[in-house]
Amino acid sequence: MVSFFLSIVALLLGYFFYSKVVEKAFGADNNIKTPAVRLEDGVDFVKMPAWKIFLIQFLNIAGTGPIFGAIAGALWGPVAFLWIVLGSIFAGGVHDYLSGMLSVRHDGASIPEVVGKYLGPGFKNFMRFFSVIVLILVGVVFITTPANLLASLTPAVLDVKFWVYVIFAYYILATLLPIDKLIGKVYPIFGICLLIMAIGVSGGIIFGGYQIPEITLANLHPKNLPIWPLMFISIACGAISGFHSTQSPLMARCITNEKQGRSIFYGAMIAEGIVALIWAAAAIAFFGSTGELGAQMTANGGQGWVVSTISNTLLGKIGGALAILGVVACPVTSGDTAFRSARLTIADSLKFKQGSIKNRLMITIPLFIIGFILTKIDFNILWRYFAWSNQTLAMIVLWAAAMYLALRKQIHWIATIPAVFMTAVSITYILVAPEGLQLSTSFAYPAGIAVAIGALAVFLMAANKKSKNSDIAI
Repeated sequence: MVSFFLSIVALLLGYFFYSKVVEKAFGADNNIKTPAVRLEDGVDFVKMPAWKIFLIQFLNIAGTGPIFGAIAGALWGPVAFLWIVLGSIFAGGVHDYLSGMLSVRHDGASIPEVVGKYLGPGFKNFMRFFSVIVLILVGVVFITTPANLLASLTPAVLDVKFWVYVIFAYYILATLLPIDKLIGKVYPIFGICLLIMAIGVSGGIIFGGYQIPEITLANLHPKNLPIWPLMFISIACGAISGFHSTQSPLMARCITNEKQGRSIFYGAMIAEGIVALIWAAAAIAFFGSTGELGAQMTANGGQGWVVSTISNTLLGKIGGALAILGVVACPVTSGDTAFRSARLTIADSLKFKQGSIKNRLMITIPLFIIGFILTKIDFNILWRYFAWSNQTLAMIVLWAAAMYLALRKQIHWIATIPAVFMTAVSITYILVAPEGLQLSTSFAYPAGIAVAIGALAVFLMAANKKSKNSDIAI
């Protein structure tokens, strides 16, 4: 129990102190007019109050990640707490803040355009394709989860297929409408509900007599799966997630002062880390051991059943139903903004203005056709590919952020170190994973580390060269 409380305190301290280091390194300036002020178009560039933007950003980046991912990560035991805390403070918070603020500084540009600015046209073109693929995968996996949960709560006639159609219809509206007409009005409410749900679950565990185990480095996974690199892929949104960088430009087009970025981008990541920590602790404490948690997940269909059981037991039928609806709202509200981000990414790359509904439809319709086809593929397969793609995206964004800091002659190591770490994670995972090359760990582990060190060497040489003759506007 002590470790759990110390972890919460550490996350809060990370926000109040380390985020200021990151903000200073970036160079936030409240005298610079933001894109929302200079480029307001009533559709995507819309001024909104900071508190509302924070709640929208929090809900956008949350999805099922800090809940489902944290429960999956809890199978390794309390060592998951360390990754959630250290990842959120030194990797996820840095990634989210810098990706969001770089978008602010570059006219609300989508993340491929930002990456291209600092890593070159090759990376920009790769990221245009890669980020759209990731966003479509996010939209699809965040259709399947809530559709299944809603089908379990409603009469048999309202089956999974019915809810898939309903969610798709909602996605189309949220993708096309001006951001303040639907997202700006509904999301803050759901964001508050998600925070209340997490507080309720943590209170139920603490005051219900459950024992949250103390942090240990031991691997307690019931199937003895290795911590490295699997845990760092399983717990993504609660520690660091490349998906967040695709969402931050949405809010970068709405903030009215650069100084708001620390609370909105870094703050939302810390809030998500707290939610992930609560669900990881609740999953272990409620079932008493990682072995029992794993057995129950296998027998009852995975994390959705865990969420339902914990919520109904700790919060009662009414509280449990509200909690489950909160879990439904998380993926739905991340899925729709995933498709919206995909629309904007494509529009930015084509320099295709999105003011008219006709232009928005020309991009949106093909996206949803592809997304609907992908819903026919097994969810577990989609999730595994999304998980790796997600962390690979985070890796690339961190390298771009590190280059920005290096060119400003600031402490680039705050982004470089997590970039090196995530490079090792992503490369090692794809070498050993079932959906990857399935190589032995004896080869994959040193290979992953070697690639990460090589990437660092290339970065340092490139940064040194660019800093001498760079004409990049920073």
